[in-house]
Amino acid sequence: MAESILIIDDEESIRASLKGALEDEGFDVITAEDGESGITRTSEELPDLILLDIWMPGIDGIETLNRLKRLYPKLPIIIMSGHGTIEAAVKATKLGAYDFIEKPLSIEKVILGIGRALETSRLMQENLILKGDERHLIIGKSEAISKLKEDIESAAQSKAPVLLTGENGTGKEVVAWNIHNRSLRANKPFVTVNCAAIPEELMECELFGYEKGAFTGATSRQKGRFDIAHEGTLFLNGVGDISLSTQAKVLRIIQEMVFERVGGTKGIKVDVRVIAATSHTIHPSSLILHPSFLIHIPPLRERVGDIRLLAEHFINEFSRESGRPSKKVSPEAMSLLKRYDWPGNVRELRNLIERLVTISPSRLIEPHNLPPYLTGPAEGPIDDAFSTLDFKEARRLFEKEFIIRKMEENGWNISKTAEAMGIERSHLHRKIKSYGIEIKEL
Repeated sequence: MAESILIIDDEESIRASLKGALEDEGFDVITAEDGESGITRTSEELPDLILLDIWMPGIDGIETLNRLKRLYPKLPIIIMSGHGTIEAAVKATKLGAYDFIEKPLSIEKVILGIGRALETSRLMQENLILKGDERHLIIGKSEAISKLKEDIESAAQSKAPVLLTGENGTGKEVVAWNIHNRSLRANKPFVTVNCAAIPEELMECELFGYEKGAFTGATSRQKGRFDIAHEGTLFLNGVGDISLSTQAKVLRIIQEMVFERVGGTKGIKVDVRVIAATSHTIHPSSLILHPSFLIHIPPLRERVGDIRLLAEHFINEFSRESGRPSKKVSPEAMSLLKRYDWPGNVRELRNLIERLVTISPSRLIEPHNLPPYLTGPAEGPIDDAFSTLDFKEARRLFEKEFIIRKMEENGWNISKTAEAMGIERSHLHRKIKSYGIEIKEL
């Protein structure tokens, strides 16, 4: 699929000449005659780059840029400025525009500018992928993890669909990302869909997008996750929560690489590799999505020897993020960590280490620093740690821990957790987002 460019300019002659020249260079080109329609076309098509005129009737280029950058902060935008608007163009670059090109336009300069902007955008995306490497490391030297790494390497060499199975918190998204990152699609999008968090009646709109007028409130065309994941990987986390009819549509797309948006009749070609995951104890044959690769991710209790390595990794990660001195776990405390059953698996260990890094006053994590469910009745020092925090920080820490425990008790189901806590689902969503609580692996 060719890279797409949106031209927003009120002069028809400029739109036409640029469109012709850029299409000759192999780009897909769409146009808009003013800022309002340009913002609408951006939401409909989500282009790879925008050429934006700075002086237009209605909302001008500066206001259009402001609104676009609020909605799509990573979208590269090049300003086109006429004589006498250079000062405004410089202001635009400070507001987030990639560059500006002065009119009258030189097609050669426009093409060079577009090339630089798209290359910078690609490098930024690759940098984000590299930054994600540490977060997506598979930590461990156990036999179970060695087998898992071999399975990942095998799956990465193929284009075939994959099904990941494993309990909550075992790291299914981490495994999916590693398969993607070791494949030929590594520099293309990795798009995650948390199926359990999406109501069934909205699932098809989320996956396939929809056309303007498809239903009440559909005021413009909207791309779906298959669009966004083109040439990359689509990770369906919690695929067991998708209805069999929707699974059948996904299977058809995998087989034919063509889909239709909700409310549309036009077949859209796509190149997407699907990785699905489920924590349900169901036989894979009950899924319509018959994968070529079936990979099981072991629970933490089956890889006890990896707990020390995981704990040290998380301590280093959170100490670095918070700017706090690194800590160590005493042998006695480590023994307690290793004897625990870890029903929440790696996610539960990670959350615990984050809390310990935050509240433990000393550089050495001792048994009395651990929560009661690991050690028995608390003896008091864990409470003393809160004396180092102000009221706002202590309340925030308690509330975050309370939400995490409630989520674990309810299988990380947001609706059930909200009901158990006696709050609205939307309110719980906002809390989860504000505290950065991860609920991706289901």
